[in-house]
Amino acid sequence: MSTKNRSDKSSSSTITKDKYTIILPTYKERENLPIIIWLISTELEKCFIDYEVVIVEDNSPDGTLEVAQQLQKIYGEEKIKILSRPGKMGLGSAYMDGIKKSTGNWVILMDADLSHHPKFIPQFIEKQKKLNCEIVTGTRYQSGGGVFGWNLYRKLTSRVANYIASVLLTPGVSDLTGSFRLYRKDVLEKLITQNKSKGYVFQVEMMVRANQLGYQVGEVPITFVDRIFGVSNLDSGEIVGFLKSVFNLFMNIE
Repeated sequence: MSTKNRSDKSSSSTITKDKYTIILPTYKERENLPIIIWLISTELEKCFIDYEVVIVEDNSPDGTLEVAQQLQKIYGEEKIKILSRPGKMGLGSAYMDGIKKSTGNWVILMDADLSHHPKFIPQFIEKQKKLNCEIVTGTRYQSGGGVFGWNLYRKLTSRVANYIASVLLTPGVSDLTGSFRLYRKDVLEKLITQNKSKGYVFQVEMMVRANQLGYQVGEVPITFVDRIFGVSNLDSGEIVGFLKSVFNLFMNIE
């Protein structure tokens, strides 16, 4: 790890009270949003974790924004913040816009479709404090982790794609494409500004950049559950596109 990042790490340890901002990008999550917010509230409050949720809503046609506004009235504006955008503008920009509304010194990125259970968040926090690391990522590919709701074909293609990306890019983590992660806020901002990828490869490049910059990444085994409401978008064309993008990242990473 570089001297600069060691200095960054030691300075962050002087913060005695941590606050966690959960950024939830949403598009057509009307059914899922009330459930995920309830789960977040239940799991974090029983552990006395100081948190807020920033919902980044990309003009869903199904009324997700209206549901978010109702939830804000129930849980309060201090717990639920809403950023309404004119349309889908990309994952990286959703995270950056969410950070601008955040008041926490740590940021949790997760999906709103119930594929990431908030029960793992206290484990992320515990791992971060134990290692004093800048990033913690959930992993499906360590003992105790797994995937539910996928058929054998999808599990195999995910494994193979993850393996190829790992061999080419050597990022130092077992689950490259996962999007359930805890970042120190300033580290997240720095990584996003350097990230040039789109789609699924965005998460891959985040880990590659983190490794390049000498940030320590802890891993927590998680169970990933395929979405219950709505449609999962992964198909064979996207898998081919993912592999092409990984090779392009391999050729152009600095």
